[in-house]
Amino acid sequence: MLIRFLFLILFLFNSGCYLPDNKKSHTWEGSFKSVVSVLPTWPGYEKPGFGAPSDVAPEGTGFYFNYKKNENFSEYILTAFHVIKNASKIEIEDYIGQKEVAEVVYKDEPTDIAILKSKSKKKPIKFSKRNIFIGNDVCVIGNSFGLGPSLTCGVVSALNRKKLGFNRIENFIQTDAAVNPGDSGAPLLNYRGKLIGMIDAIYTKEADIDAGVNFAIHKNLIEKVLKKVEVN
Repeated sequence: MLIRFLFLILFLFNSGCYLPDNKKSHTWEGSFKSVVSVLPTWPGYEKPGFGAPSDVAPEGTGFYFNYKKNENFSEYILTAFHVIKNASKIEIEDYIGQKEVAEVVYKDEPTDIAILKSKSKKKPIKFSKRNIFIGNDVCVIGNSFGLGPSLTCGVVSALNRKKLGFNRIENFIQTDAAVNPGDSGAPLLNYRGKLIGMIDAIYTKEADIDAGVNFAIHKNLIEKVLKKVEVN
């Protein structure tokens, strides 16, 4: 009887009947400390984000990444170029609310990719080495509406979206994971917490609010850009 009971428990455990799907929680726990809010101050304004051109988020997002292969801690942060394009000052804020001024060390306007350098080093988000398929589960850790780090999840809706008119050079992953102003530069992660893209644009006609058609720069394009980058 005891053996039959243990077998039943083992069966239910393996089938997931009693355990919730914790993949999304694992994605958050493994990555949120590597994500920062990006707070640009635009010329002529004293507060971060004020004075930004139309349709640009008042704040943005960035994340520590592996600039050098296999490093355990990094001082380099990836973000979207349009977030910091005209900024006279850029602050970053980590998950516990600590702020510091960051330095822009690289800008690539055609792909909308920028690299910041912080004074502190943190665990980087590593690039996924796996192939990406339509239907894959994905999550975004972003700074929606300047509220601070939050998690949204969805699926890969399409791949290789190009000629959308956002950037001169495009290779986008389309996702239905919720994205809103403030999420530009946020990491798009697979369920293992590895990077597959960086949030860059929202496809909408009437308002700059999530409509379920959102775009992230594909990791392949990011890595292609990084191969030509030399920063100190």
